[in-house]
Amino acid sequence: MTSERPADGTPSDVSADIPSHTPPAPTADASSTDISSGGSPEEHRGPRRRPLRASLITLAALTVVAAGGIGATGVLGGDGGESAEAAPSSPAKSATVEKTTLTRGETVDGALGYGEATTVRAPATGGGSGARGATAGGADSDAGSGSGTGTLTWLPDVGDEIERGESVYSADERKSVLLYGSTPLYRTLDVGSEGKDVLMLERNLAALGHTGFTVDEEYTGSTADAVRAWQEDLGREETGEVTPGDAVVAPGARRVSDVGAARGGALSGDVLTWTGTGRVVTVDLEVRFEGLVKDGTKATVTLPDGTAVMAKVTDIGAAATAAPSDGGEDKSAEDATLPVELTVKDQKKLGRYQAAPVDVTLAAESRADVLAVPVSALIARQGGGYAVQAITDDGVENRPVELGLFADGLVEVSGSGITEGLRVGVPG
Repeated sequence: MTSERPADGTPSDVSADIPSHTPPAPTADASSTDISSGGSPEEHRGPRRRPLRASLITLAALTVVAAGGIGATGVLGGDGGESAEAAPSSPAKSATVEKTTLTRGETVDGALGYGEATTVRAPATGGGSGARGATAGGADSDAGSGSGTGTLTWLPDVGDEIERGESVYSADERKSVLLYGSTPLYRTLDVGSEGKDVLMLERNLAALGHTGFTVDEEYTGSTADAVRAWQEDLGREETGEVTPGDAVVAPGARRVSDVGAARGGALSGDVLTWTGTGRVVTVDLEVRFEGLVKDGTKATVTLPDGTAVMAKVTDIGAAATAAPSDGGEDKSAEDATLPVELTVKDQKKLGRYQAAPVDVTLAAESRADVLAVPVSALIARQGGGYAVQAITDDGVENRPVELGLFADGLVEVSGSGITEGLRVGVPG
């Protein structure tokens, strides 16, 4: 779903969106009412009708806004060249010209959830990886052979959240715990080992409160001492060595989304599936909107109950063309989409929604410190162009305006006599 944008205030373009008709000359008047007061025009009109002044009756017929569309309270007479012309009557309601920032957005479909799921598979055996281990890979990856050994003696439940140092599962009563990082344990680590996997291990040991070693890429005797202390905490044999089966590595805390194995079963195949713990919003963004997103781009997410929360783009994938249809027709580049992920800092504002369709509004154009009025305050002028009804101490008059950006029910206006704080009529 996308927002419409007028053609830079060109009257002929905007007027196409403004339905109007020419009813008989008005026979009623109403006092000016602030737009914020609410209520229908009928609630503000008096019980008696008053005739219009003769000079106003000679003006061209009054044009009225249809409910739900832009309209006008009067079509100005003459050639439209005067800077201000008398309005046909006092408006039923009024609003104030305000200085604000207008932002036009493109609204697209999104989905609230916990992001992409990855799978923890039983470890491969043989080679230099040790007897036990597990691999956390993408849901469609081939990481690990799924031919580990042992019997599963403990598994988490769906919805459980697992943090650093906590058990992912147990096989033969031996815990395999979660460590944070991007380098998996793929070999046995001992004194003399060097590499990024050593650095990952030492960072986790330090975060778990173990000290006495330097956090670097070298596995020293001091590292082995810290590992023994860690193994003691876990109730393991204190070997000072770390095998792949001792831990599963993931970027951060995880939330269990599915458990594919059973207690008492063999440690093989897919053990469980998990995601991040924070709710995120994902969007398959059409490539034509690619220019609207980059890392850090802010967006507004509207939940099913109408609540709006702020989000920020944190990941943009590569464009992917939609799969061919059942008829075998190839999809064009116009059908390609970008996977975009947005994070919501204030998770409490998401309420109790765990998964839900949402609307995501991305900023397409923004103009700061412009004068704006409600779109419904516009009136069409005879011969083209638009005006607003200016309400002053001397009465009501129509003042021509140039139109700019439309956004959120407001329109940017400028022109002679159009100033911040000016009261303008809003036709009822």
